[in-house]
Amino acid sequence: MSRRPHRAAATLRFAAYGVAVAVLLYLTQAPSEDLPHESLWDKAEHAIAWFVLTAIGLLFWPRRPGRIAAFAFAFGGLVEILQSSLPFGRDGDVRDLVADSAGILAALAIWAAVRRLAGRRAVAT
Repeated sequence: MSRRPHRAAATLRFAAYGVAVAVLLYLTQAPSEDLPHESLWDKAEHAIAWFVLTAIGLLFWPRRPGRIAAFAFAFGGLVEILQSSLPFGRDGDVRDLVADSAGILAALAIWAAVRRLAGRRAVAT
């Protein structure tokens, strides 16, 4: 992949993002006994996972922050619905969606700050 991920071929970006979504879906839906034992607080794990998902999306589609954030939030909601309804011993929890949202917002804030700094650098040169 190039040094500028948003310039990679669209199919490659969609495939890579699809893998990230699939891994996260597996980690959130697999039976609890099939997963590694948790080492972080559950809500922090949610925030970190959705931060990474959002950050990857922003790297691939930097001109679509609203769509990336909306997808990540909707995906978090879907995960909680699936956890509530599937028989894998997982529990849906609205607090997990709040933690997901914190990760999404953190990624957006950092993305906006980096873009602002890059814009200032371009003007200064």
